[in-house]
Amino acid sequence: MFQQIATHIQQHIQLDKAEMDEFLSLLAEKKVSKKDYLIKPGQEVQYEYFVVKGCLKAYYLDKKGNKHILQFAIEDWWISDFEAFFKNEPASLHIEAIEDSYLLGIKKEILEPLYERIPKFERFFRIKTTNAFVALRSRILSSLQLDARERYLDFCNTYPSIEKRIPNYHIANYLGITPESLSRIRKSI
Repeated sequence: MFQQIATHIQQHIQLDKAEMDEFLSLLAEKKVSKKDYLIKPGQEVQYEYFVVKGCLKAYYLDKKGNKHILQFAIEDWWISDFEAFFKNEPASLHIEAIEDSYLLGIKKEILEPLYERIPKFERFFRIKTTNAFVALRSRILSSLQLDARERYLDFCNTYPSIEKRIPNYHIANYLGITPESLSRIRKSI
């Protein structure tokens, strides 16, 4: 279980054994059963989580009660209500397990001292934050520039391992289309 996150980290920064051991000792294990919540609106968000096993979705409900899926997270991905995490505000998102999930969390209050002791981690989390920003920007541009069929194909190409693991209605929601539209798109391909 810890080997997976160690491998993930070593793809971005090189650590010696003592540095890696220190980091691993700071992680908290978390299990979330299918359909259970990791985070609910109003909760304090103290952790960001690395997905060791499973699949989760992050979404918000608008004032009319409509669900809007913002993110999926599978193995080797990070998930949290990052706005709440970084701004010390109550969560506004729901984060729910689509599959039974096993996560490793790092507490916010641990990060700054970690950056001071092992500055390489500041680089690691900067890389992860930058990649997340680029992915979010790409998603926004995709929704503005591409039609529904192109967005679906882009989703399948970008996230082929997710597409087969989540229900079609979740994919449709993420793409901003109806499940019926997604069915028509799939039939036309």
